[in-house]
Amino acid sequence: MDRTRDIRREYAYAKLSKADLAEQPLDQFESWLDHALANAIPDATAMALATADEHGKPSVRIVLLKDFDAGGFVWFSDQRSEKGLALAANPHAELLFYWRELDRQVRIRGPVIRVAEPAADEYFYSRPEASQWAAAASEQSQPIESRAALEARYAALAQRGDQHLSRPQSWGGFCLQPLAYEFWQGREGRLHDRLRFQRASLQDNQWAIDRLQP
Repeated sequence: MDRTRDIRREYAYAKLSKADLAEQPLDQFESWLDHALANAIPDATAMALATADEHGKPSVRIVLLKDFDAGGFVWFSDQRSEKGLALAANPHAELLFYWRELDRQVRIRGPVIRVAEPAADEYFYSRPEASQWAAAASEQSQPIESRAALEARYAALAQRGDQHLSRPQSWGGFCLQPLAYEFWQGREGRLHDRLRFQRASLQDNQWAIDRLQP
C-alpha cells in the first residue's frame, strides 16, 4: 500500500469552461482529438471500451477508433470475442479516451449497433494482409492449446499468397451512438473541470450541458 498511495502529480496543462465548449459535443471531441494528433500524442485513437454481459458482469479493454461522425464511433472486432458476445446480449457500452500528456479524458456512452456489411468489407480489405490473416486465423477470446498452434493457422493462410481471403463472417464493425459525453480536464489541486453533454434520445439534437463536481 505504501508504494502506491503517495503517487500523484499535478495537472496544469489547461482549463475548461462552458465558454470554451463547442455547441455540439462531436465538434468538441473532434477539436480535442485533432489537438492530440497535432501534438503527436501516442495512440491518440486508442480508447477503452467498457461492456457488461447479460448478467451485468463488466469487462473493459483497449480498442482503436476507426471512424466517427454524427452517427457514432466505430471500431472493428470479432463477434465471437468477449466484447462481441457481451454486446450481443447487452448492446450498450462506454468509451474512454485518455490523453495523459494533455491531462484530458473523454467518456462517451450509448447504445451499440452493428456496422453494415459493405462497410466492414471495405475496412477489412483496407488493412495490411498480415492483419487480415491474423483476423482469419484467430477465434478471438477462445482458448487455444499453444502459441505454436496459432502460428500454424496464421502460416497456412499466409502461404496462400495472392489468393483472395474472404472476410470472416464473424468479423465486423460496431458503432456506439452517443447519448452522453463527458469532457474532463485535469486541474491543479484536484479541482478538475468536468463538463457533460446529455440528450434524452438519439433523435434529440438538443444537448443539456452540466458542470460536474470533480
